[in-house]
Amino acid sequence: MSEKLQKVLARSGVGSRREMETVISAGRVTVDGKVAHLGDRINANQLVRVDGHPVKIATEEEQVCRVVAYHKPEGEICTRTDPDGRPTVFDRLPNIRGARWIAIGRLDINTSGLLLFTTDGELANRLMHPKFEVEREYSVRVFGEVNDAIIQRLRIGVELEDGKANFKKIKAMGGEGVNRWFNVVLTEGRNREVRRMWESQGTVVNRLIRIRYGDLLLPKHLPAGGYTEMGLEDVNYLRKLVHLSLETESLAKAEDRDERRRRMASIKRAVRKYQVNQKLVEKGEKPAAKPRADKPKTDEKKPGKTPFKGKSRTRI
Repeated sequence: MSEKLQKVLARSGVGSRREMETVISAGRVTVDGKVAHLGDRINANQLVRVDGHPVKIATEEEQVCRVVAYHKPEGEICTRTDPDGRPTVFDRLPNIRGARWIAIGRLDINTSGLLLFTTDGELANRLMHPKFEVEREYSVRVFGEVNDAIIQRLRIGVELEDGKANFKKIKAMGGEGVNRWFNVVLTEGRNREVRRMWESQGTVVNRLIRIRYGDLLLPKHLPAGGYTEMGLEDVNYLRKLVHLSLETESLAKAEDRDERRRRMASIKRAVRKYQVNQKLVEKGEKPAAKPRADKPKTDEKKPGKTPFKGKSRTRI
């Protein structure tokens, strides 16, 4: 059965469906040697190339959807590469074979907290689409006078340059003087939306942390710069949220308390070393080791082995 090209590429882990639509429109994709067009349909036995590189087409039965939760620190940007050499959120993710990590939304350089990545472009595309209204909760520290009238306006909606926006929920969390903490909830992910909403009321956001995506919380044990792979239950929670078929297996490894403690300690050491190297690079000095060498261990198997048994799976 044929499927739309952008959907197949997204499922195969090349990028989100939105990204693939842009790539196809730019003439960077060929099918059986001919330049593809947006809306083309293909089947699994056709040869697809992106920028001249062949793509391994993944059928729904072959692909195992993976999701990682990453604790983004301030100072990292949400792109794969940066011409200015700034650290990116992809620098510390584990290497994987036959797929790549796709960010589910973005956080700006000065925002920290929970950022999700997946190997399934269709899942990423749906979770980012406004029609599914997936909740994002942020802990925000606001500088300036905040009264009941301002809170009411933010609940009802304020006009921004790209349209009206409002917080679904807003809750005061304490603070002293003109620095106060609030927890706010949105169901969309427009650029710098939380900051712009508060700025529209004459206040300034001086700390912003995403603490929840859907029902998934930022893990308390996860250090800034660390990641953890989600198990089958959490992966299927996300898939069910956006009306995708459920997975029946997972590549996430089960850990006991001691194993998790050892892994978190290893991540903390690697993060500290990575941060030291980044500071040396910014100063123009030679790092103690190559910056990317401090990534956590790859989850790859030795060449010739596959990460899971190659029998077909039944979806539910």
